[in-house]
Amino acid sequence: MQIDYKEQEDFVSSVSLGLKVCFSLLAIVSLLKIGYSSKVRLTRLREIKNSYLYEYSRFDDLSRRFDDLISLEGEQRFMKDQDQMITRDIIRVIWR
Repeated sequence: MQIDYKEQEDFVSSVSLGLKVCFSLLAIVSLLKIGYSSKVRLTRLREIKNSYLYEYSRFDDLSRRFDDLISLEGEQRFMKDQDQMITRDIIRVIWR
């Protein structure tokens, strides 16, 4: 009877040790997957932020140029900006 009890106790302790090892491995793998997912998500968010800041700066520049166009003598400044876009061999006609 005493030997039987000792074998059962050893069996139960080995099973509980096996379960503890399995759960520990599961926790480690889960933490690694969560860490990798977080890294990917942060990388994507950083890319989106950089893209947003680039587009916002473009929008700010274009809106400033539009405001300059509407302001006093903005038409003349616009025509001066257009000199860069027109090649030298093209005749430009300005309607007044």
